Amino acid sequence: MIRKVIGSLGSLLADAQEQGLAARNAVRDLRRNRRRGKDHQAEKRQKGKLKVGEDIPIPAEIKAILAHVRGRWRPLLITAIFTGLRASELRGLRWKDIDLNAGEIHVRQRADRFNDIGKPKSAAGERQVPFGKFVANMLKEWKLACPKSDGDLVFPNGEGNVESLANIINRGLIPAQLAASVNVPLRDDKGKPKHDDEGKPMVKAKYTGMHSLRHFYASWLINRPEQGGLGLTPKIVQERLGHSSITMTYDRYGHLFPRGDDAEEIEAAERALLA
Repeated sequence: MIRKVIGSLGSLLADAQEQGLAARNAVRDLRRNRRRGKDHQAEKRQKGKLKVGEDIPIPAEIKAILAHVRGRWRPLLITAIFTGLRASELRGLRWKDIDLNAGEIHVRQRADRFNDIGKPKSAAGERQVPFGKFVANMLKEWKLACPKSDGDLVFPNGEGNVESLANIINRGLIPAQLAASVNVPLRDDKGKPKHDDEGKPMVKAKYTGMHSLRHFYASWLINRPEQGGLGLTPKIVQERLGHSSITMTYDRYGHLFPRGDDAEEIEAAERALLA
């Protein structure tokens, strides 16, 4: 019945458009948006899993970025790397939500794309995220130089208001990558590398969004200690990231968790059993 009604309504609106009585056909727009949604899902499936070195920065790249990030962007990017907070959560973070002595951030609010402050995206978004001495010392230094803000913001802009995401990316993340040579070739419409007037290859920053740092944080939580990670369980990883469900954590990062069936581990288990 619903399909019949929508079909009839679409025909009526199409006829009204032809007579100049309607500016647009909302039914056709609806169908077009549904097709776009299906195309988007197909594109996501085609893209596949997040790849280390493509979507997720490797440790060497993170070290290079840390060595080259400067100014007020340094404390922000360091906090992003070692806490995994979303960009919106960093932009809405308040000093009163940071316990520098205990080494914990209490995520209680976020700044949306319109710079309006509100609650986190979900109930799971309200969480406690621990951090180490490196981040604590950096935040202590930054607190002395941080611009005054009526909202008690940790990373405000120069006027004390919510910092824009565009500024963080274009003035902080991208310049730090270019200075650190964390880049990829700039290509033309045909996929060929571009060159400047002197014939030198042109490059661009490898990672274009703040979510890449969140991906790195997730991989750091998951990797074994012998790989430089923390080796945490999936449930703790979910809680640290503020995912609403463990399914979301597995969908995005499940392939990064140790399988437990590596040859060396199997041999060790065999020896333990037969000893």
